Order: sequence, then C-alpha cells, then structure tokens
Amino acid sequence: MPDVIKIAVVGCARILPAHLRGLKELQEKGFDNWRITALVARKIEDAQMFRKRGEGPPPRPSTIRYALTDPLNAPHMYVSDLHTDVLPELYTDWREMLRTADVDAVLNLTTLSLHHTVTIDALNAGKHVLVEKPFAHSLEGADRMIAAMAKGGGRMVINWPLVWYPSHRTAKRLLDEGAIGEVLEVHFYDGNRGPLYHLADKVEVTEEEVRREKPHSWWYKKASGGGSLLDYLGYGVTIGTWYHGGRAPLEVTTTVWGGEGLEVDEHSVTVCRYACGLSKYETRWGTFTDPWVTQPQPKCGFVLVGTDGTLSSYDYEPVVRVQTRKRREIHEIPVDTLQAPHHNPIHHFLHCLETGEPVIGPLDPKLCRVGQQIVDSAVLSAQEKRTVKLLQ
Repeated sequence: MPDVIKIAVVGCARILPAHLRGLKELQEKGFDNWRITALVARKIEDAQMFRKRGEGPPPRPSTIRYALTDPLNAPHMYVSDLHTDVLPELYTDWREMLRTADVDAVLNLTTLSLHHTVTIDALNAGKHVLVEKPFAHSLEGADRMIAAMAKGGGRMVINWPLVWYPSHRTAKRLLDEGAIGEVLEVHFYDGNRGPLYHLADKVEVTEEEVRREKPHSWWYKKASGGGSLLDYLGYGVTIGTWYHGGRAPLEVTTTVWGGEGLEVDEHSVTVCRYACGLSKYETRWGTFTDPWVTQPQPKCGFVLVGTDGTLSSYDYEPVVRVQTRKRREIHEIPVDTLQAPHHNPIHHFLHCLETGEPVIGPLDPKLCRVGQQIVDSAVLSAQEKRTVKLLQ
C-alpha cells in the first residue's frame, strides 16, 4: 500500500457522517495516513454537502432525532473537518471517477441496487472496496463481486454494523474459548417499529400517518426490495454463520406475514436445518419499541445454544448472559471494550489493507456468501411456500 491511502466515497447520504466520524477517531488515535480524494453522488449538490464547511447546500436534518445511538444520527461532518491539505474532487459518475481520480480504495455507500455494479467496476479497476451492508441484491450479484475481486487483485470488505456491537463480539470470543461447547442452535430476532416511524424531523409519527403512507412508500414495494426479511435477515444469517463457525445449512424454510394490501412482508421466520440441528432467524417491522431506544420483547439480538451451555447477546446491552453445565444459573459477563484498530469499520478496513491481515469473519466475502445463500433461499421458500435446499 502507498504511504497515504487515497479514498473515494461513492454515495453521499445520511450514513456518510458515521464513516467520517470513524475517520476522525483514527486521527485522534494518531492514524492519519489516508485522505479522501473523491466524492461521488447522483447530484453534485449532494457531494458538495460534504466537501468543505461553509460551502454547498445545508446538511439534511436527522431522520431519527430521538435515536441518539443510531449511525444515521451522527452529526453532520465535512471532509474539510478531517483534512484541508487535500480536498476531494466531485463527481456524478463513479466510472469517470475510477478513470480519472487518484484513488486506492472505494467506500461504497450506494443503495442495494447499485452495490454490485459499483463494486465490480471498482474491483476491475484494481481498487479495494468497503461495501456498506447488505452484501448484494442476489447470490448471482455476490458471485460476480467475488469474481471481480479475484480478477482485479483488490480486497473487498462488507460492513455489517452488528459486528461493532461489543455484546456480539464478546459472544464470539466466549464461543471461541469454548464457553458453551460446540454451537448447535442460533436464535435471532431483530427489527424495529417500522421504517415509516423514522421520517425526517418527526420525533413521533402517529399510527394513522403510518397506515396511510404504507401503500405509497418504496419501503413497501417489492420492486424496491422492501420488507422486513430483506431489511434484517442478512444481519442474522451472516452473524449466525460466524457463530456457527462458517458452516452452511442444508435446507431453509421461511414463512412471511404482511398487513392487508401490502406487497411485502412485515414479519418473517426462517428456520435453517443444519447437520447439527435447527436455527431460527426472525425479522420484524412492528416491534413494540425501537431497540436503539428501548429494547422490545422479544429482545433484539441472539441466543446461542451449545453442547455445554447457552449464551444470550442482545443489541446495545452492557453484558452477555451465560449458563453452563458447571454453572447452571444464568450469570452476567460484562462486554469487552473494542480496541483500535478493530473497533469501527473504516479503521479495521484500512488496517487490514496496510498489514494484509484477514478481516473479522462477517466482513469476509466468503462468509458473507453463505449468508447470501440463506437469504436467497429464504426468499424462494417464502415465494413457493415450501422447504428448499440451500441454493448453491
């Protein structure tokens, strides 16, 4: 790698400030061997919004003001807040950027429909790519991305935000230490009250407003990839594959439910049959509360069952809970403090580029492919209302 890693950001929207804050953390820890040299957005004004403080249109308001811990609530930042010796060139076409900009790595923050296209073009150009979740729109798209990585020589990393929750990382450490023996079952439940409760500038949205908007929102359109299954299942099955040690299930059974007149699901349950037993992955738009504000019941997170015990790891909680054959009562273990450079996605990505170290499991395309196999199989199972063999 060069002495200074030059980064292009493709997709300038509300998630970008979270990554800029991650880069700011790197600077504060003494890691300053990178520069953002290009910003790409559909509209030049969107790129200008992040280039330099005092220039461009005003920042967009937060989408969920009351969810202070959500990445979409990261305060607005500008590239000029990070460095002023180099300011990024602005583009509306990522292909032109790849042809003309001085770039080593690409941060792909585009919508799911563009994930594979932008990533493949960047990999074919020999760039390294950090892709914001989910991995791909389909298993075919994922395989094309993996093939481009092998051909172009760059590295590809997929960012699943659950990896940066201390509870879930602590759970993996305990699994690796043999705390509950071999994992037999993974139980996952996650979701939120529903995407329409999180509109810009609205602290609360009434049930009637949500009901009226559902038939018109892209979140509830099949052609746009809407629904709780596609929104959340990738998280569960990718982290679940990590907990399972990389093993894939043999077959998948999924059933879904959606409100009257909706094109997509608001609730899905996926049961995967492994050689060692069954695991369940459940997604829900319609939890009683949003987990980043107040954990609902069921709680959002994971429960793991092993040959010698059980372990629960819930989103945002400061402890994990364990029971073992030697200590059958449930006891709490404080979560680990995540240490640099393995505490946020951008630092981990840049560190692995510099050192050649492998990335954390769920960020690895090989493991993510198993998750994509399960998601595609779940969609097929729900459509055909039958159990299906894991798609290959």
